[in-house]
Amino acid sequence: MSFQVDRSALAGRVAVVAGATRGAGRGVAAALGESGATVVCTGRTSSVVKLCSDYDRPETIEETAQLVNELGGVGIAVPTDHLDVRQVRALADRLRNEYGGIDILVNDIWGAEILKGPPSTWDRPLWEHDLADGLRILRLGVDTHLITSHCLLPLLIARRGGLLVEVTDGTAEFNAQHYRLSAFYDLAKVSINRIAFSQGHDLAPFGGTAVAVTPGWLRSEMMLENYHVTEANWRDALVPGRADGGPTAPAAFTESETPRFVGRGVAAIAADPDRARWNQRSASSIQLAHEYGFTDVDGRRPDAWT
Repeated sequence: MSFQVDRSALAGRVAVVAGATRGAGRGVAAALGESGATVVCTGRTSSVVKLCSDYDRPETIEETAQLVNELGGVGIAVPTDHLDVRQVRALADRLRNEYGGIDILVNDIWGAEILKGPPSTWDRPLWEHDLADGLRILRLGVDTHLITSHCLLPLLIARRGGLLVEVTDGTAEFNAQHYRLSAFYDLAKVSINRIAFSQGHDLAPFGGTAVAVTPGWLRSEMMLENYHVTEANWRDALVPGRADGGPTAPAAFTESETPRFVGRGVAAIAADPDRARWNQRSASSIQLAHEYGFTDVDGRRPDAWT
């Protein structure tokens, strides 16, 4: 497959990627950058400001901003804890002062990957889960999105045609038919699809669009680490009895994707003059790839959902 990124498709657009430190958030920021956007990258792990993160990991929002720059966009790192209303309001004030408004808001805030637990802890009854951990999952996975939208959507409607993207795990259709790991995780991921639907109702009179987007099996930094591989040798995770003693991934891992794949889906919607057709809908990265013709960075179109 041959796919060429349009490096100027989003030139002049201002995007905010909330939760851009790693994973899908970094992938979305990168894809918006390679399409020429100015991307404000927020998150809690920063090389210049110490905020309390639920992860002890090396990735920073400054690295994401630099990646955006390297790909042709303009990357700006703004350390922000999206559970702290004061910090998010300060972010809104800065954006208003510097840009007047924004064109794209991506809510990819999560932070509960550790709290959701390993596969051995999934599918247990609600009452067997740690209540504090479960409620923290909802705070990180739902409250952050509502707080961020409440503070930043006034900036989005300041420019007609604005796009809000809510990133979750699973489309509305898939999640309606499948139980997702635990009552807490299930509620968090289903809620985001509905939040996108609700916000689409609010944005439509202002010419705005809200859509929920899900990646497939994401080769995030944490996922690669789980299988003791890197992006360069990720297929080694599929080899039984590996010499390095690392765990073997299931066969479905062949259909895993880089974070850039779902990012290119977001960029494609943003560049679509008819993007309002996505309002209140949910879509997967592979669905968007078929719709818009883009590929992952290796030229593939991985489909983990089928």
